[in-house]
Amino acid sequence: MSQPEGTSSPDSAAADSPFADAARTYAERSGLQRGANGHIDVLQAAGGVRGIAESVLPGAVFLALFTMTHSLNVGLFASIATAAIFTVARLIQRQPLTQALAGIVGVVISAFFSRSTGEAKDYYVAGFIINGAYLGALLVSVFIKWPLLGLLYGYVRNEGLRWRHQPARLRAYRLATWILILAFALRFVVQLPLYFANQVEALGVTRILMGVPLYALGLWLAWLMSRPTTTAESTVPAEQPDQD
Repeated sequence: MSQPEGTSSPDSAAADSPFADAARTYAERSGLQRGANGHIDVLQAAGGVRGIAESVLPGAVFLALFTMTHSLNVGLFASIATAAIFTVARLIQRQPLTQALAGIVGVVISAFFSRSTGEAKDYYVAGFIINGAYLGALLVSVFIKWPLLGLLYGYVRNEGLRWRHQPARLRAYRLATWILILAFALRFVVQLPLYFANQVEALGVTRILMGVPLYALGLWLAWLMSRPTTTAESTVPAEQPDQD
């Protein structure tokens, strides 16, 4: 007897069980949620106003001061100081230590790379490494048929992991994940030539423009591309209809 669409066999459900809790935790910690219009809250997905500021300002301060003074030390010190201010603010508010330290650790590592070589362009090496790690994880998730955006959006849409047993939904989430893969790959295509050409100012500007804005755009397009196409495929409660 065949299984109804949208349900899974006991065997397949058992196979998913080792991943279910991890997937749920991953989705909850991502901060992804729906806005009042039923669409993904892109601002929240990007970390909110504060998260965006913590992500953008240290690099922007480094770029601005290095461009004006041509002093690597001034730019690096100002960048670390900016990140430190955000970290102290989080500590004062008694936020989790890992969350408070995450931002400044990244900036310190970037500064270390740059100071070690004496090259301003190497401030951006850590970003290339992180971008590559995310790109690799997204690619692996697609090829093993556990697309990361399915794990995230599946819980936001109240689908849980049921989408894995619906071929149309699995294809949709794999396509959505490919959209984000394209965004991460595009960063390499645009920024690596600038790095090797030692175009620090252009590299810094593109790093800012292709950081949070490109990531948010990718998430939004992926959300639209993966929206359920029929009522039967959507598991969102009736009182909160899917409007995307």
